[in-house]
Amino acid sequence: MKKIIIAISLLLFVACSETKTVEGKCVDYLPNAIEQANWFLGTWENNTKEDGLFTEKWEQKNDSVYMGESYLTLDNKIMFYERISLEKKKTDWYYKVSVKSQNNEQSVSFKLVFLTPNQLAFENPQHDFPTKITYTKIREDSIVAEISGKIKGVEKKELFPMKKIK
Repeated sequence: MKKIIIAISLLLFVACSETKTVEGKCVDYLPNAIEQANWFLGTWENNTKEDGLFTEKWEQKNDSVYMGESYLTLDNKIMFYERISLEKKKTDWYYKVSVKSQNNEQSVSFKLVFLTPNQLAFENPQHDFPTKITYTKIREDSIVAEISGKIKGVEKKELFPMKKIK
């Protein structure tokens, strides 16, 4: 059995020489790989009467950096604000987020662990909450961002459905 596992690992290593193995699958991490997720670029919103207007904006700075920000406004007052970047470091992509008035505004990194034409998932198991951030394309004009993880040992997730406005 041990020989089979070694053989499979070696096969994946050789087969994925120009890619990276994620969850047992070869995933292209060449500079243009993230372009299959360009669907999340633009300005997205969700307006609810009780919570306010949630806005998330993304733009591509270059072939290895995407910049974003999200904020929640209620009665013309900013209730929540965060800066986000999606950055390539060597062969890996990281979702880096810094939240105003949290963690001395130092960024927390989440590594890209899953990439398809309709979904991006990032994880940081050492972070308190969330430990996972996922973006899913529903249609050309709608996405859902999800944050998930455990709070006091209980699994929790929050969904942020958004419509594209630009």
